[in-house]
Amino acid sequence: MKQSVTIYGKDKCPFTRAAVDALKEQGNEVVYIDVLKSPEMMDKMLALSGGGRKIPVIDTDGEVSVGWQGKT
Repeated sequence: MKQSVTIYGKDKCPFTRAAVDALKEQGNEVVYIDVLKSPEMMDKMLALSGGGRKIPVIDTDGEVSVGWQGKT
């Protein structure tokens, strides 16, 4: 099933890149946000993660997960 996914991360993070690539390959609609380029989005990411700074933070149709366990 195709899902709407928003990924908060950093361009140079291999886990963020792997998450974006894998979720796109699965056919999901992926929006990637580089939190270093937007203080507002950094604040939103921190709110979603409960203040944690581990990335990527992945919001899948309102269900939030932190980190990427797939292949890099």
